[in-house]
Amino acid sequence: MKQVKQYLSYAAGAFGHDAFYATLSTYFMMFVTSQLFNTSDAGFNDRMIGWVTGLIVALRIVEIIFDPVIGGVVDNTRTRWGKFKPWLVVAGLISSILLVVIFTDFGGLNVSHPVLYIVLFGIVFITLDAFYSFKDVAFWSMLPALSLDSKKREKFGTIARFGSTLGQQGVQIVVIPLVTMFSLAFVGSHAETKTGWFWFAIVIAVVAYLGVMLTVWGTKEEDNIIRKNTEKSGIKAIFTAVAKNDQLMWQALSYFLFALAYVSTNSMLLYYFKYVMGAGDKFYLVGIFTAIEGIIAVAIFPTLSKFFSRRTIFTTGAIIMLVGYALFLFSSNSLPLVLLAITLFFSPYPILFLVVLMTITDSVEYGQLKLGVRNESVTLSLRPMIDKLAGAFANGIVGIAAVAAGMTGSAKPEDITAAGMQSFNLFMFYIPIALIIISVLIYWFKVKLTEKKHAEIVRQLEERLRKEEAEKN
Repeated sequence: MKQVKQYLSYAAGAFGHDAFYATLSTYFMMFVTSQLFNTSDAGFNDRMIGWVTGLIVALRIVEIIFDPVIGGVVDNTRTRWGKFKPWLVVAGLISSILLVVIFTDFGGLNVSHPVLYIVLFGIVFITLDAFYSFKDVAFWSMLPALSLDSKKREKFGTIARFGSTLGQQGVQIVVIPLVTMFSLAFVGSHAETKTGWFWFAIVIAVVAYLGVMLTVWGTKEEDNIIRKNTEKSGIKAIFTAVAKNDQLMWQALSYFLFALAYVSTNSMLLYYFKYVMGAGDKFYLVGIFTAIEGIIAVAIFPTLSKFFSRRTIFTTGAIIMLVGYALFLFSSNSLPLVLLAITLFFSPYPILFLVVLMTITDSVEYGQLKLGVRNESVTLSLRPMIDKLAGAFANGIVGIAAVAAGMTGSAKPEDITAAGMQSFNLFMFYIPIALIIISVLIYWFKVKLTEKKHAEIVRQLEERLRKEEAEKN
C-alpha cells in the first residue's frame, strides 16, 4: 500500500508537470501568434511575433547552459525534507504564478509601448524558465533516488509517464473548449480572446502546483550504501560529471534530435487543424485520441520491456512514427486519415520517452562507477534540459513557420497560399522526418548501456563500496 501511494503521488506530479510543459512549449505560441499581436497592422504583428519568438529561443539557449549547475545545486541541497522537495515547493509556486503572467498583454504594453513590453517579457520569461528548471530537475531526478532496481525504476517511470500523458494530452482536449468558455463567460465572445487564454493559464497553473504538492506529500527517497556515495560538487566537477559520461552524452544527442522533431510537429498540429483543414473546432479529438493511445502505450511498456531490448523498442517505435508522417502527407485533409496519422505518430512516443528516461537514469550508476562519485540531479538534469532546448528551437520553428505560411492574426484557411503550405510542410513534416532518422542511427550505434550492463554495474558498485566501508572500519 505504501508503494502504491508513492507511485500515485509521483504520477500526480507528472500529470501537472506535463500539463504545464505543454502549455508553455506549445500553446503559448498559439496565444502569441493569434491573440497577443492581432492588430490591423500586419507588419507590426509579424515583427512583434518575431521579437518574442527570437527572445524565447535566445533566453532558453543561454539559460539551459546552467541546467547542470541547477542539477548540482539540487544535488548539494541538504535539508530535513531531502534535497528534492524544497525545490518542488518553492520553484513550483513561482513558476506557476509567472505562467499566468506571460499569458497577459502586460496592461496593454504589447501595443502601447512594445519595446518596454519586450524588456519586461524577457525578465519575466527568464525568471519563469529558471524556476521551472529547478522544479523540472528536482522532479525527474527523484527517479534514481526512489529505487536502484531497474525494474522498480521502470514501474515508477511507467506510472509517471502515465500521468504525463494524461496531463499533456488532457491539455489538447480542454485547451480550445476552456479558452472559448472563458471568453464567453468574461467577454461575451464565442471566439478565442486574450481573456480566455489568461483564465486557461490560471487553470493549468493551479493543476500543476497541486500535482507538485501531492508528490511532495507522497514520495520518499530510498536510503542505501550506493546513494551515500555522494559529495558536494563544485562547478568544474558538475560539468565533468556530464562531459565524461559518454553514454549519457550519446543518449542526450539522440534524444535531442528526436524531441526536436516530435515537439515541432506536435506544436503545429493546432495550426494544421485551424489553417490547413479549417477544422479548429475538431482539435479536441486529437487530445481524446492521443490520451487513449498514450494510456495504452504506457500500459504495455512493462510487457514490451520483458521481451524486447530498449534498442529494439526505440527503433521499432521510430519506424511507426515515420509511417505516421508518410500518411500525413497523403491524407488530403481527410479527418479520419489525419487522426490515423496522428495515432501512428503519437502512440510510440510515450514508450520511446520511457526508453530514454530509463537509459539516462541508469547512466547515474554508469557515471558513478566510471568517475567515483554519484551525481543524481546533475545526470538527470540533462533530460529536462534537452526538452527545454528542443522546446526553445520548436518555438522558433513554429514562429517562423506561422509567419512564413501566413498563419497569424485573423488569417483563414483560404488565405494560405501554395507557397505558404510548402513552407509549413517543410517545418512540420520534412525536417522532423530527417531528425528522427538521424536520432535512431545514433541510438543504435552509440548507446551501449543495456539493462544487463546496468545490473552488472550495480553489482560492481555494491561490491566496491562495501569493501571500502569494511576497510575503513
